[in-house]
Amino acid sequence: MGVTPKIAPSMLSSDFANLASEAQRMLHFGADWLHMDIMDGHFVPNLTIGAPVIESLRKHTKGYLDCHLMVTNPLDYVEPLAKAGASGFTFHVETSKDNWEELIQRIKSHGMTPGVALKPGTPIEEVYPLVEAGNPVEMVLVMTVEPGFGGQKFMPEMMDKVRILRKKYPSLDIEVLIKKFIQIGLMVV
Repeated sequence: MGVTPKIAPSMLSSDFANLASEAQRMLHFGADWLHMDIMDGHFVPNLTIGAPVIESLRKHTKGYLDCHLMVTNPLDYVEPLAKAGASGFTFHVETSKDNWEELIQRIKSHGMTPGVALKPGTPIEEVYPLVEAGNPVEMVLVMTVEPGFGGQKFMPEMMDKVRILRKKYPSLDIEVLIKKFIQIGLMVV
């Protein structure tokens, strides 16, 4: 089975006062997905959007809302984000070591696509059980910067993780954050 690249611009770089028009502009220029960075101020120091913003944006777009949760307890967000209209729900492996099976099941039961992210310092092997499970995640987000802050320098050595994943799982969706002028999440599916 082949893979098709998708472009998923990070909406964190948007003008939040005009988020709906920014989303439409990204989709008009060829974005496949809209990457929504959700931060709780605990897992990462910054605080960003949550379910109310996703719900408001959903009223203005049918685009795929790729929600990346940089939060301490992702289970708390499954139902609110599903009700808000999230399409994808990507949680961090670092926050889900004890409950990832339940988390994946809940994400899928609420009609969203589950994904897992890992920070630059987390060994790639930590996501293998989630990809190989009977009820697996469907995407892995390889962080090429530390989560929680914009404007960081791209860490090219993280591309080794992408190469390892692609070799081991040829049909897996792999998302990589690429930074050049604006934040863009490149889905290397």
